Amino acid sequence: MRRPDQQTTTRPAPEATLGNGNGTGPAGPDAAPGAGPAAQPGDPGTGPDTPPAGARSAGPGEPSGPPAATGTPAALPGTAETGTAETGTAGTGTAGAGFTGFTGEPTAEGALAPYLRGQAAEFLRSLRLHHEYSAPADAGGHGAAEAARALRRAARRIGGSLHTFRAALDPHWADQLRGELAWLTGILAREHAYANRLARLVDALHLLSGPTLPAARGARAAGEAAGADAQGRAALGVGAARAAALLERRLTLARTRSHSAALQALGSSRFHAIADAVALLASEVPAPSGHAGRAAAASLLEPAELAEQRLLTAVAALPPDDTGPYNEAQDAAWHQARLLLRLHRYAHEVVLGGADPGLTAPGHALDLHRDAVEAAGAAAAAARTPRIAPATAYALGVLHADQRHGVESARAAFRETWPYATALAAP
Repeated sequence: MRRPDQQTTTRPAPEATLGNGNGTGPAGPDAAPGAGPAAQPGDPGTGPDTPPAGARSAGPGEPSGPPAATGTPAALPGTAETGTAETGTAGTGTAGAGFTGFTGEPTAEGALAPYLRGQAAEFLRSLRLHHEYSAPADAGGHGAAEAARALRRAARRIGGSLHTFRAALDPHWADQLRGELAWLTGILAREHAYANRLARLVDALHLLSGPTLPAARGARAAGEAAGADAQGRAALGVGAARAAALLERRLTLARTRSHSAALQALGSSRFHAIADAVALLASEVPAPSGHAGRAAAASLLEPAELAEQRLLTAVAALPPDDTGPYNEAQDAAWHQARLLLRLHRYAHEVVLGGADPGLTAPGHALDLHRDAVEAAGAAAAAARTPRIAPATAYALGVLHADQRHGVESARAAFRETWPYATALAAP
């Protein structure tokens, strides 16, 4: 593993490539699914998986997905996943140092095509399991949810690889399939995201309204403080039950609508066209045409290192932790860093054959950040419900503050676990 004062790199070392291959660590399972659901009436908030600034808006009848340009990458629904360590060692110094005469660079035919074929096979396998578990006898069971999660995981990896290595493929085909996969993963992730958000908020309400520790004996000040705290707990306890019921009604309705939308999408002709395209990908990966396209496909290191540099730039541009009161406008920069981290991890899997273990903890911290931001937005939206009791509004306000504290804790955890200190230095 590289020293913390060195930047990351997806370029394999000569001894790693010329020895036992590009690594043996397969991609690990998702730590948590969950793309940001689309905004629902009365539940506004920052969508973590919406395209960043500069992304092209989809027109009528056009699939929503990342732009065709190679600038700032567009969002792909989902979350960061944990992975296993690869066996290849990284070069020392800056990216590109110490590779004079190196001829073992991964190519589209040698690394990208097998990776895409493998993910396409996983997509089709998960789709078959989802159909089996979605039978009337097993509808709504745990198996169907796991199959849907694996389906999204494979779709995200295919879409992310099509985005990063677009120049090594047929650009028109890559853009079209990437946009369709982004639509599919977004549709499938909403139901699970609403369920997780409801569970998170209800659990937080139970913790906030729970009993307090008894005050020390013979301390008058402590007794007065305990009395005031007991009154606040009583008011919070009255409103917490009503707030939980309100959140359950709102989020359960949104989850039901998302479930219906997912079922409708899985039965649509658009989804069947996506499945057919992925089935073709499992046997053949379209190659670029022309001399320029073949030259771009000769090596995957340049696009992989470009994705890495975008991640480092985004992390370096994150607001410092001493900026004062919490500012919701800063959430977008953290969401963008999470998306770029995922794209870098997928590129690392293609080039080196496995995920970078040093980025597992930072990715998990960014997932927690996304969940806390969305939960805080749901609490704030519920507090704007007309004609709610003051105790309910008070409980929702306390809940909102608690989730915002979770946002700040996730940011601190990311800074503590980010392994490359130079990327966090002020520009």
